Amino acid sequence: MKKILVTIPVREKDRKFLEEKGKEFQFCYRTKEEITVSDVVDAEIILGNIPVELVPKAKKLKFLQLDSAGSTEYTASGVLMPDTKLANATGAYGLAISEYMLAGVLMLRKKLHLYQKNMEQHLWKDEGEVLSIRDSVTLVVGLGDIGSQFAEKMQIPVVTTIMGKGAIPTGHPLYVGNSGMHGKYAANMAVSKCDVLFSIGTRFNDRITGDLNEFAPKAKIVHIDVDTAAISRNVVVDVPIVSDANLALEKLLEWAESKDTAAWQAQIAGWDEKNPLEMRRDHGMTPQMIFEHVNRTFGEAVYVTDVGQHQMWATQYLELDSWHQLITSGGLGTMGFGLPAAIGAKIGNPDKEVVCFSGDGGLQMNIQEMATAVVQEAPVIICLFNNYYLGMVRQMQQLFYGKRYEATCLRRRKGCPANCKGPNASCPPYTPDFIALAKSYGAHGIRVEREDDIQAALDEARTYKDAPTIIEFMIATDEIVLPMVKSGNPMSEMILK
Repeated sequence: MKKILVTIPVREKDRKFLEEKGKEFQFCYRTKEEITVSDVVDAEIILGNIPVELVPKAKKLKFLQLDSAGSTEYTASGVLMPDTKLANATGAYGLAISEYMLAGVLMLRKKLHLYQKNMEQHLWKDEGEVLSIRDSVTLVVGLGDIGSQFAEKMQIPVVTTIMGKGAIPTGHPLYVGNSGMHGKYAANMAVSKCDVLFSIGTRFNDRITGDLNEFAPKAKIVHIDVDTAAISRNVVVDVPIVSDANLALEKLLEWAESKDTAAWQAQIAGWDEKNPLEMRRDHGMTPQMIFEHVNRTFGEAVYVTDVGQHQMWATQYLELDSWHQLITSGGLGTMGFGLPAAIGAKIGNPDKEVVCFSGDGGLQMNIQEMATAVVQEAPVIICLFNNYYLGMVRQMQQLFYGKRYEATCLRRRKGCPANCKGPNASCPPYTPDFIALAKSYGAHGIRVEREDDIQAALDEARTYKDAPTIIEFMIATDEIVLPMVKSGNPMSEMILK
């Protein structure tokens, strides 16, 4: 019977958890001060901290889990945090404990070949078994260029998170689209209906998962992430792998075999045909039209977004490949990110064109950086989507709060009627005048109100090399980002119209 050395104190409920999940193991409980050399030599699994000087004595050791408090702390998802100081001292990294794996892998990273050897010894057998028994597989890519090679070898459809967009060219035949709250219908359905889900560098936040009880309900989930804390934090996974994404994918390529996924790909294509990502074309100038012109205009560019509706449209409609990169603000989603980030991108890439997409609200968060762009002679092209509103908040009020609009109309004045439901002939002018504002900084300004003028505006902006250009696109107030999943709903339940 394998021996597990557990450092105490350990809570009674944690002791019960251990012994229930590890009935085939013999547990040896010791305080850190009581641990002897023989305890460590005999142990095949160690949970908790041991004296640093005893780590080399653990010759039979297969698994090591380090925690932050000197005691074993279990959360609902079973994630344990590594002790940073001890990890740095020993080169050891723990892996998450979940209901599917009792302990993590000892990874000695002092030399790379040892790191790889441990992965090979302890992880990849289970991985290979998953690869061999499943047909409806979906790859969710957050990071890693090598992901496209793995997808091609196994013919796995690929969806991306917003932050992962561009990890595989958007024109790749296996690429489906973004998943999540504003993800493509076919992409969300592929994640919801697959029976194996490879997650590479994703965090499984609520914008990706929706209702956790309904997220990929049939799937075995393989999660690759360099951060131990990300594994099984939100979604308990079946095969957790703590690793650099490229190292893990290189190993996966060795195990992977080509599969016939034609029927699965056809089903995904059917979902895409049923509900394509498309905006109406009889409604005046739309964001989709603007991005289509952008895609045709820039042969090589760095795209930067602010935060809001325009950001979601950018991640839906921009075409990315090795010549086009996307910088966007995920996580906390900070309005005002776009302009200063675009200036930095231009200074760092003086020979590349940099296009910043922003909303009329977000741009004003850091509008003073127009002065920085002018004095640094950074000719950033700013595509400003102006719908007279703080659009993303307005969209929430429209869909979920009975069109009770509050603090979102940027033309509203004290004298406006309390029950105003939208723009009308009596509305006051919008403030500020972005074209005049651009010129006051010594920059250039162009206003576009018709689709026929989009291309001319982009071409003109590209001629200015001395200062930034604001192209103000006047889009309809009632344009909203679709599809959309209401917070807390399953990702398969999308608002499509």
